[in-house]
Amino acid sequence: MRKFSWMDGEWRGVAVTQTPAGEQRVTHTERVGSTLDGSVRLIEGRSYRADGSTAFHALAMLSFDPDTRSYRLTSHAEGRYGSFPLVPTASGYSWEIASGPVTIRYTATFQDGVWTETGVRVVGAGSPTPFFRMELKRIGDSSWPEGGGVKPL
Repeated sequence: MRKFSWMDGEWRGVAVTQTPAGEQRVTHTERVGSTLDGSVRLIEGRSYRADGSTAFHALAMLSFDPDTRSYRLTSHAEGRYGSFPLVPTASGYSWEIASGPVTIRYTATFQDGVWTETGVRVVGAGSPTPFFRMELKRIGDSSWPEGGGVKPL
């Protein structure tokens, strides 16, 4: 899990999503920290509209399975849940969601202090169509989720 330690902290930037109704641009934040002696990393993503209201809110757990030597991303967002293989890359990671003939593929990089994640949609054997891009900069440390826990008596 050390290879993902660059994610720890608080992040802020811009996320842009292409929808049938047009482009949606929001301020996006991520709060990332490890727990269970570093064996699990929690990721909370939240997007805000220009008026300050929440546009998107998600919670994910990144973990490593020593038996299969593989990483897994378990995500909860917008009333949906999924568990997906996450593949580390030289500069970040990738993961995808398969749903019938459509595959959503996300690729993240961390370079020059910027966390960039892009999403493409692939229908069947067609070409990837970009629909999502976020660019975040680290704004500080976070003691989440370990800090501020319930104290023993």
